[in-house]
Amino acid sequence: MTSIFRPLVLTGIALGLAVSATAQDAPAANTETAAVAEAPAAPAMTPDQYIGNPEYMLNLDLSTGGRVVIQLYPNVAPNHVARVKELARAGFYDGVKFHRVIEGFMAQTGDPTATGQGGSQLPDLKAEFNATPHLRGTVSMARAQSEDSANSQFFIMFQPRFALDRNYTVFGRVVSGMQYVDAIHMGEPPAVMSRMVQVAVAADNKPMPPAAMLTEDQPAPAAAADIGVDQLNAPIR
Repeated sequence: MTSIFRPLVLTGIALGLAVSATAQDAPAANTETAAVAEAPAAPAMTPDQYIGNPEYMLNLDLSTGGRVVIQLYPNVAPNHVARVKELARAGFYDGVKFHRVIEGFMAQTGDPTATGQGGSQLPDLKAEFNATPHLRGTVSMARAQSEDSANSQFFIMFQPRFALDRNYTVFGRVVSGMQYVDAIHMGEPPAVMSRMVQVAVAADNKPMPPAAMLTEDQPAPAAAADIGVDQLNAPIR
């Protein structure tokens, strides 16, 4: 799974990281080498410093109708949290679609190309695997085979999947608005892709977009089968 993030002035964020990012059921072998962003180690934060602190809350305004609020976990994944906040403040995530959505598993986004192979220009992040479990609402970074390949893509869990624990970097959890995550269109890729209309750090106090923007097209109904004369004349059972 892959996900990454860029400085505040993103005049033209490149869309292409050449590696595919996906959430998988089993651990992936570390077979890939790439530039990895490592920040200086910082003292671990305590819950009273980040729980409920707007600087460590992320607002996702979705095309499914409303706002999803994510509590970020800088205590266990400080570099990933910093990356996502930076990208959000740069507007990188605005309009980005959910390109891989598996019922009963997870919804993945964060790729501007909506192909699963895109990301930001920033170098990949060094893994910050931690003991936080992948529960319903958990938010975790996508990556490719290399453990240190997370970039800009992330996924939100629909249901627990403990096989992912300590194999993907958990950096937050949905604390409100999970119904809007549940409403994301399913598919790999979905016929109609739901999107993040606006993503912002709560401390920045960005208002929610108008309701008219928080809507999306509905998938086309399945084509009705042709009804022949024999079927029209068939007895009712």
